Amino acid sequence: MQGRPDIFWWRLFQRALLGSACALMLQPVWAGDALVSVSHPLAAEAGALALSQGGDAVDAAAAIQFALNVVEPQSSGIGGGAFFLVYRAATHEVYALDAREVAPAADRADQFGAMNFDQASTRGIAVGVPGTLAGVEALRQRWGKLSLAAALAPAQHYARDGFLITPYLAHALQSPRLEHDPAARALTHGADGKPLQVGQRWRQPALAHAFELIAREGVTAFYRGAIAKAVVAAQQDRQVDAAGAGRMTRDDLAQYQVAWRTPLEYPYRGYRLVTMPPPSSGGVAMFQVLGMLERFHPGQTPGLDLGDPEEVRLTIDAMRLALADRARWMGDAPAGVTIPVTQLLSPAYLKQRSQRLNRHQRLAQATAVDTPEGLHTTHFSVVDHEGNVVCVTTTVEALWGTGILVPEYGFFLNNEMTDFNLRPRASASDPGINDVRPGHRPRSSMMPTLLFHGDRWVGAYGSPGGVSIISTVLEMTQDMLDGGLSAGHAIRRPRFAVMDAEGHTLVEDALPPFLVQTLRQQGDLVEPSPIPLGSVQWVGVDEATGRREGAADPRREGTVLRIPEH
Repeated sequence: MQGRPDIFWWRLFQRALLGSACALMLQPVWAGDALVSVSHPLAAEAGALALSQGGDAVDAAAAIQFALNVVEPQSSGIGGGAFFLVYRAATHEVYALDAREVAPAADRADQFGAMNFDQASTRGIAVGVPGTLAGVEALRQRWGKLSLAAALAPAQHYARDGFLITPYLAHALQSPRLEHDPAARALTHGADGKPLQVGQRWRQPALAHAFELIAREGVTAFYRGAIAKAVVAAQQDRQVDAAGAGRMTRDDLAQYQVAWRTPLEYPYRGYRLVTMPPPSSGGVAMFQVLGMLERFHPGQTPGLDLGDPEEVRLTIDAMRLALADRARWMGDAPAGVTIPVTQLLSPAYLKQRSQRLNRHQRLAQATAVDTPEGLHTTHFSVVDHEGNVVCVTTTVEALWGTGILVPEYGFFLNNEMTDFNLRPRASASDPGINDVRPGHRPRSSMMPTLLFHGDRWVGAYGSPGGVSIISTVLEMTQDMLDGGLSAGHAIRRPRFAVMDAEGHTLVEDALPPFLVQTLRQQGDLVEPSPIPLGSVQWVGVDEATGRREGAADPRREGTVLRIPEH
């Protein structure tokens, strides 16, 4: 373990949280009127406060997002992007809002040159035009009941007065990404030059100032005002070399627009799954895997049997086929190119792909391999008193994004442009859908997901984790819809994650050792995950009783709060 203290720390953390059934059973599952399920307790409290003040689910989501920028800034914030799924109980309609980052006008397909992922992702050239704040405001303008200032108030308080650093944040503060930018290092290290530690109070006055300015002037301050000027300066000046200089301009920020998209739906086991369409790749990949595996499980099963290596390998091989399609077809399609979602999910195509799967033999080849993605995103779910639901996956991509801090305003900038292909692929045989293009959004794995039984909403869930998001949400769905497990039970099960079409698979320590050993003997490319896989936050309905319930993942500091109706 010497030389990899990050892995050693997470091994201890993972064993403490996932190693015993007793520890897992302590995770709260509550029933009530309004619920929030969030990866950090202070952010959950911010959402609960909005609901207790008479706010809509979108007001709670806004408060949670701003609070997460303070207490979990390594994973999301106003310097990043997000996908929002919204269910309106009165009309039974679902809305999909894409607030993903976009490529600046000066970006080009070959801009990364010979840089690898680690080199590119810590430079200004990796920064996309942030969309999170615009997304939050679009939701508020359409459905919100509270003011923007009210949504920002808890986050301002946490940033101004400080909060105690938790173990999850303390580990993230040891990241070498914080060493590249002197402003970031100054914010996250103590007077002794060491990263801030568990139990220390962390104050972020510059971030509090940013929130105060946005509360007073609105989102214009971010996209056209003083904050916009500071964002452009930060991504241009914090660079290792000229090739890594950011290309974003104030015009790029001023012209940013969210995109309302048609949600992607798929029928399965009598339920209806609804999630984000492209440029998200997660929903298409998960639906493909479910379709390919359905012939192997014609009736209800115990879910994904982690004691059966052949069952697990079937899922791994189906994921490999889906990830091969993802590498070629998923992204924000250029003009004249259509992403063939209908064809990729057609019964005929899924039957053809399924024929390549064999319970007794590993799939030899699935072709394309993807570019690496950061694992440090976050997810939260909210249901308000009226039954309106907001399901959000939000990110700055890698841990701390680029590691570039906007010093006057205290937030980190994303490295989302490295979710594009690092090398252009456009050719006669490959449309290069995910090549860098000005004004386009990079491919994502984020997949906030809603579950319906007939017309009735019964669940909202999702996870962070880059490509591993797809495996995490898939395994949750298999356990609930194939195995009939409760959301709380499904969340507590150990996980694996297929990361590319070659089959590189990360596994948690809590998986049965004989399963891991058997997969390796059969040729699967299995290695221990350096961190726990995913962090699922769930709100839903107990179909037997009709009562609402929530469950939060113990892999982070997940919290479920119930807000009684007055």
